[in-house]
Amino acid sequence: MKQQAGFTLIELVMVIVILGILAATAVPKFINLSQDAYQAATNGFAGALGSASAINYASRSANNTKGVPVANCTDLSGALEGGLPATHTITSAAIAAGTTATCTVTGQGSPATTATFTGHGI
Repeated sequence: MKQQAGFTLIELVMVIVILGILAATAVPKFINLSQDAYQAATNGFAGALGSASAINYASRSANNTKGVPVANCTDLSGALEGGLPATHTITSAAIAAGTTATCTVTGQGSPATTATFTGHGI
């Protein structure tokens, strides 16, 4: 009698079931990637605004004709090279000269993404 080689139907069904279970556990992780990307973009803009605020404060402290005056968190978009993109907004909050304030930037996403940064008034 001739020996046949290959997989049985039960082995093939078990492989398909195992692949289905693995796919079902991996799909939710990939679905949330767009929200994570929006949050990362907002965090990046918050970091850039915080750095721009510190550099602007140093520039205006050395020479008040350089940089932009900052009396409100929304003024910091002028310190960012290229300005703030239309997809993001800065929450208005007053900053007295020589002090710092915690400012909030809001970005796109569902729900909207937010991040905070330190604004320097000058």
